[in-house]
Amino acid sequence: MIVDTHAHLCDEQLVDRVEHWLAEAAGADVTAILSVGTTVSSSRACVALAEQFSKVRAAVGIHPNHCCQASAEDWATVVELAKHPRVAALGETGLDRYWDDCPWDVQVDYFRRHLQLSRETELPVVIHTRECAEETVEILRSEAAHGLLRGVMHSFTGPQAVADNCLRLGLYISFAGMVTYKNAEDLRQIAKTIPANRILVETDSPYLTPHPFRGKKPNHPANAAYTLSCLAEVRGETTAQLAAQTTENAFQLFGRW
Repeated sequence: MIVDTHAHLCDEQLVDRVEHWLAEAAGADVTAILSVGTTVSSSRACVALAEQFSKVRAAVGIHPNHCCQASAEDWATVVELAKHPRVAALGETGLDRYWDDCPWDVQVDYFRRHLQLSRETELPVVIHTRECAEETVEILRSEAAHGLLRGVMHSFTGPQAVADNCLRLGLYISFAGMVTYKNAEDLRQIAKTIPANRILVETDSPYLTPHPFRGKKPNHPANAAYTLSCLAEVRGETTAQLAAQTTENAFQLFGRW
């Protein structure tokens, strides 16, 4: 059994054929999927999918690139959706300096809102960071003063110091298709250092298609098996061992499907 801990099943590249992609996933032993929202509308859609399909659970939240468009009513909706029994996490949330879509202070505000809601609900957070990993860690450190952090650094890209700091804060580290790329040897070396009880696997589908299908779109949850296989080889484990470990880790963080 493999858990894809981060897929955007409600993305337009996947949603029209979601039953097909779920069948493909089952054929690759990917039998549990966290469908992650980035806006209020996609969060609602993820909850609806989780209601329809037992192998899907939902994460609800507002992505840092979308929080500028969010209204007060949108945040209230996220808070309400977080009460749904098929919701397993909050997010994705976090910070992004790659895209110039939203002022930094607005991103930080919404990131802190998600972290506060996590403390209130005991739901873990799914954390996005791009070109601002150190700043993300600093905010996480400041929030840890208010209570235990529960969550995952999703689609982790490094560096090692950020991984070490996130582990010290109690977070999990998740790897997507990038770890399979030929030019990602540094990332594979980081993956070797992650404790067995803190590593997760994901697709971030429909993005980041792993080798040997890099460049083909859309990525989909079945491809988590290729990322898992790469990680197992790097870590000197069998795929069965790592599948069992990452599944148990996913259940520890998000609860059982």
